[in-house]
Amino acid sequence: MQVPTNEILTLIIWVSAVFLIAPLFLIVYVSVYNARKKKHLEETERMRNAFKTELLQTQMEVQEQTLKTIGNDLHDNINQLLGLMTITLSAVDLSDKEKAAEKISAAEALARRSIREIRALSRLMHGEELVGKGLPHAISFELDWLEKSGRYQVHRKGTLNGMPKHPETELFVFRIFQETLHNIIRHAQATSVTVEQAWVDNILTLTLIDDGAGFDVEAALSNPSGMGLQNIRKRAAMIGGSAVIKSVPGKGSSVTITVPRANHNHAT
Repeated sequence: MQVPTNEILTLIIWVSAVFLIAPLFLIVYVSVYNARKKKHLEETERMRNAFKTELLQTQMEVQEQTLKTIGNDLHDNINQLLGLMTITLSAVDLSDKEKAAEKISAAEALARRSIREIRALSRLMHGEELVGKGLPHAISFELDWLEKSGRYQVHRKGTLNGMPKHPETELFVFRIFQETLHNIIRHAQATSVTVEQAWVDNILTLTLIDDGAGFDVEAALSNPSGMGLQNIRKRAAMIGGSAVIKSVPGKGSSVTITVPRANHNHAT
């Protein structure tokens, strides 16, 4: 049986079309794939650069806050100790040997205390070294200074025992901790600060609770200045975690930072 010529031509046209369209489709597919791959690589690089910039900013802010702490302590604590020592020595009456010996002994004790404080400050100057010794150490050191001010009752609950080291993540968490703590100092009018730490099921949880004046969370978050609350959330998100902020006017506030272990490498 002879196949009609027009059917043969139609078949040739369809086969030719398939052979022409297939390479064209393949070229388009490869071009789209390469464009998406390039866009993905550019986005990954942008995120990596943004993280590096944020990490550098975080390091600088930790150093800046450390210097402020040192300045405040020099003014409020060591200056007072040296002033007391000067007053004590100026009151020494050499004609009364017994009282003179007591005052000199008291001045000596003040001098030794000043030396201890200055040594502690010299350690504090190395903000990154502080975090380098581990997040639990850095948090404890910061709370020691808060406690020493005498203005707050500081309550510590839980530990971060067993948490693997990850310097970049710990630096971010410590900076969030610092920022939250200093928000309490500046704005909360609190008398008590509770810090809860936990490392359970490969999840880091750090909560700061105060008994201060409280605030409207939604209003604070919508405010561009916002007490740094947006910054706290952003930094937690950059390391694959979250920051939950709760507060009621007149009833204090809490900030809970959560970072799953699976996301510890998110920043790298």
